[in-house]
Amino acid sequence: MPANVTELLQELIRIPSVNPDGDPGTDGVGEQALAEYLAVFLKKLGAEVEMHEVQPGRPNVVGRFPAKASGRPKLLFAPHTDTVSVGGMTIDPFGGVVRNKRVWGRGASDTKGSIAAMLWALKESKSLLPKLPWEIWFAGLMGEEAGQPGAKALAKRMRFDFVIAGEPTELQIVNTTKGCAWVTLRTAGRAVHASAPDLGDNAIYAMADVIRCLRDEIAPSLKALRYPVLGSPTMSVGTVRGGTKANIVPDSCEVVVDFRTIPGQELGPIFTRLRKASPGIGISHTISKPLFTAPYHPSILALQECGARCVGAPWFCDAGVFSEARMPAVALGPGSIAQAHTKDEYISIADLEAGVKFFKRFLRELAAD
Repeated sequence: MPANVTELLQELIRIPSVNPDGDPGTDGVGEQALAEYLAVFLKKLGAEVEMHEVQPGRPNVVGRFPAKASGRPKLLFAPHTDTVSVGGMTIDPFGGVVRNKRVWGRGASDTKGSIAAMLWALKESKSLLPKLPWEIWFAGLMGEEAGQPGAKALAKRMRFDFVIAGEPTELQIVNTTKGCAWVTLRTAGRAVHASAPDLGDNAIYAMADVIRCLRDEIAPSLKALRYPVLGSPTMSVGTVRGGTKANIVPDSCEVVVDFRTIPGQELGPIFTRLRKASPGIGISHTISKPLFTAPYHPSILALQECGARCVGAPWFCDAGVFSEARMPAVALGPGSIAQAHTKDEYISIADLEAGVKFFKRFLRELAAD
């Protein structure tokens, strides 16, 4: 057992759990090893633990702290266990080094800092947990950084009465966020030798018309839409893949676009415009709806009693998955989103310790209800 929350975070960082989507920048992908560590830790705290494999070698780890009375509402602490790529980092991503009163490494802020703060608060509140009017659960969720399969699997498997997704929110209550849509666009052409390009059909040229439409027409049109707190929707072309070799006219091109949506927004008009830019374009997408949990929810009021306030965020997280499944949810945790996904990610020890104090106070507020 680590001696304090800082040591716990160091151990978490030293267990690689990089999401394999895209270019992870390491062979240390998948959440299996971290889930196994968390399972042991939770069992030491007295939790009943299960591992739910969502994808091969990528489980959720779920712990339940037994309550003295049955039938109590279920409260879930739900940070995610995966991190983004470590490619391009300027520090040791798995070092967990303490320097300048900060803990450095991939996931320090997003979101192993939340894992550590939540677990340490549960450890120091161990004797209180069975007495609470809530049944306390903890889930380390896989896959949040790409598609949220872990949260979706758990939301289908179980129901909770309130969910706190661990994210670096500076200990503020993110009760509303934009939605997220990843739209994959594909153009097709005809491959020929590059010495006679007129005999072929260049799929990248067709996609260039689509990208130009996205940049010059669709992106400006999104600025005309606004929603209270969340502001306007946004879009960004994230990846472009096309062709196989310089001397072959490419017969395919694929682009993935990240749209951050607001409540009530439909993507149909955008798809119609893209089809005009490139007839025959292939379009597929995955959509996660925006998060909104009413600020007067009793559990949010309890969080506010601990000094937090409700805020909105432009990003999407696992809280939105539970909300879409009609489970009230918020995102909350120590650290700042400004450090997430950076080349030298860190969290200050002061912020980490403040997270422990906050969650301990929240549990005491629940006891007072």
